[in-house]
Amino acid sequence: MHVRRALMYMPGDDMHKIQKAISLGVDCICMDIEDGVAANRKTEARATIRQALQELDFGHSERLVRINPAGSGREAADLQAVLPARPEGIVIPKVREAGQIAWVSEQLTDFERENGWPEGEIALLALIETARSIVNLREIASADPRLQALIFGAEDLAGDIGAVRTVAGWEIFYARSAVVTYAAAFGLQSIDMVYMDIHNIEGLRAESIQGAGMAYTGKQVIHPNQVQPVQEAFTPSDEAIAQARRIIEAADRHQAAGAGAFALDGMMVDAPVVKAAERVLERARAGGKLASISTGSASANPPGG
Repeated sequence: MHVRRALMYMPGDDMHKIQKAISLGVDCICMDIEDGVAANRKTEARATIRQALQELDFGHSERLVRINPAGSGREAADLQAVLPARPEGIVIPKVREAGQIAWVSEQLTDFERENGWPEGEIALLALIETARSIVNLREIASADPRLQALIFGAEDLAGDIGAVRTVAGWEIFYARSAVVTYAAAFGLQSIDMVYMDIHNIEGLRAESIQGAGMAYTGKQVIHPNQVQPVQEAFTPSDEAIAQARRIIEAADRHQAAGAGAFALDGMMVDAPVVKAAERVLERARAGGKLASISTGSASANPPGG
């Protein structure tokens, strides 16, 4: 599964912007046929995306396509146009119920079988951006084996429920928390909301750090200047990595001595603390800061977990 710290949207009808995204070293490039493309430019977007997938070298960036919503009347043409060029994943917007994911997955399965491709090769990512999305999260998160990530769309959600967006974000905080919680419960990645003020890098950095603290695994970006701050926020610092290693090494020593929970630097360490430390190292490895990690048996259910 790809590392998705920064997922960048590019309008599918603009080849120059797609090429620009490739030069940024972003984790995922999502070429858009939905909201980022005018209604009278959908055909051009499909053709441009297909050409980009066939002709451009995306390097290490994941190649995603955001189609129009399942049930919109445009989604079948979107898939028919881009699937022959073999994108690595399809982003489904405005997912309200599990059936929308199942329908897209069926189309992908049929196409893979027809072309002799490995079944299940193309991933699905679901945009959670309506009130009904939130109340159906359990069914959506468990809808299909192809599903790898839930993406939180705060702006669309606020519009759907009639909320007024604020800097503090309390009007969408329940939904934001629900998305990351259900993603974790079903073993999915979680991609946090877009930061709309493209000139406020410090605000972006603060919101990204907050999202990482909530356990989001990445964030959507819409401008080149947002890529590096987001990638940094979702990659553990050297200090966090060092502390995680200390915790795991100490836990291994105490386990070997027959002890469970123990104190380190005046703080109690038990199974949940060790598990959190292991996740820090996993994120560091995913972000390219560690070549390999061995955590031993430190998380083997010490007392107090």
